[in-house]
Amino acid sequence: MSTAIRDPQVEVETEVSAKATRRRFTAEYKRRILKEADSCTQPGERGALLRREGLYSSHVTTWRAQQRRGELAGLSAKRRGPQSRRPDPRDRKIAEQEREIARWKARAERAEALVDLQKKVSELLGIQLPEPKGKR
Repeated sequence: MSTAIRDPQVEVETEVSAKATRRRFTAEYKRRILKEADSCTQPGERGALLRREGLYSSHVTTWRAQQRRGELAGLSAKRRGPQSRRPDPRDRKIAEQEREIARWKARAERAEALVDLQKKVSELLGIQLPEPKGKR
């Protein structure tokens, strides 16, 4: 077993790097870079532009596609997540009607249970109930 001797006067520096964050480019910056990239005519000029700005060629390719689709024309910060929708008044009415139907069903079930209870009580007490007119 080896024992390591630690000198209390020697400090060990630990390097902690900051958490990497995704770079975000504004529409104005993208348009400016695309304009500069389009003006590059000499061999190596475009590569020098990309190195100077710290970009990849895929950035330029993606930005060109966005420009063709018109996404860079009025590009502003997009909100993430599902888009909010105005509630449809018909949906509200349908929900109200469904609640009312559920309320009536519960009332009908209670009434049927009460009738069944009355039938059982009459049987226990020996009381003859008249048959309903609809049933024969």
